[in-house]
Amino acid sequence: MAGTTDITADAVALQERDEFRAQGWLKLVSPAKVNLHLAIGSRREDGYHDAATVLHALNLHDVVYMRRKLPDAADPSVPTTRLVACGDVPVPDLPSEDNIATKAVLRLAERIGRDDVGIEMRIEKNIPAQGGLGGGSSNAAAALVGAARLWGVAPDDPVIEETARRLGSDVAFFLRGGCAYYEGTGDVFVHALEPSKRAVALVKPEGGVSTAEAYRAFDEQPKAVPADIALQAQRAVKGDDVVLFNNLAPASEGLMPELADVRNWLIAQPGVSDALLCGSGATSFAVCDDFAVACNVVAEARKRGWWSRATSFGSIRTMVVST
Repeated sequence: MAGTTDITADAVALQERDEFRAQGWLKLVSPAKVNLHLAIGSRREDGYHDAATVLHALNLHDVVYMRRKLPDAADPSVPTTRLVACGDVPVPDLPSEDNIATKAVLRLAERIGRDDVGIEMRIEKNIPAQGGLGGGSSNAAAALVGAARLWGVAPDDPVIEETARRLGSDVAFFLRGGCAYYEGTGDVFVHALEPSKRAVALVKPEGGVSTAEAYRAFDEQPKAVPADIALQAQRAVKGDDVVLFNNLAPASEGLMPELADVRNWLIAQPGVSDALLCGSGATSFAVCDDFAVACNVVAEARKRGWWSRATSFGSIRTMVVST
């Protein structure tokens, strides 16, 4: 049930974190994001869709630990990734080689011509999977930043952002963080906006929506983007100025009607100014008058059996915080 925790598991996880701090690993923060504005356009010949979006980082984040593999480690010449659940956030049963963070390390090594890619990663998950919060993309960005540090690649080397863009539309955003307007397929940086500092409540019911299925449903019944909404997003200079919009939401909510119930419930809560589905879902976010309101929303959402978390918008990005 959402909101429950295993005290023994939490204690073991805390002990492991203390051990990792003492072993000289790189520690990185890997933030979540929401789309304040998501305008999906037509499908292109390459199979992707044109997209204009305003992305905003949240102060909710995963923690990524990285180091070169020790000589006596299993498969010391290849990268491996281990996911660790934190609190009520389950982790997917995903083989290390299929994790996008592992793929990020391999892709960067390929781009710089490096054969020794023996890096191990431990990712403590606070961002739920299938939530539209960009947890996997953020982890990939953190893996790129950490691998670059371990391999002596300059943090501003263009190869890092080039690799990020090839991994997925949101990955490059996490290298910058904060709030920014993107075009292309949502991967081309256009300009930064002044980040908001407002409180946010996140709510996710069980299950999720396949992004591929959401786009298929969108293609069957595409939703046009009003010209004034598109222009407002282009011209906004502050995150707080952006009118919340997501024309992919109707497709996702049609596939999983409970998402519309969550969004409507959020909008009806006292102190909530607006709410929107995050990307293709399944998390919705509510912009709250203050953090106390966000906490109240979270408490009520958990009573309904939904995963929920109070956080805030932030200027955070993926970065090394200790070595």
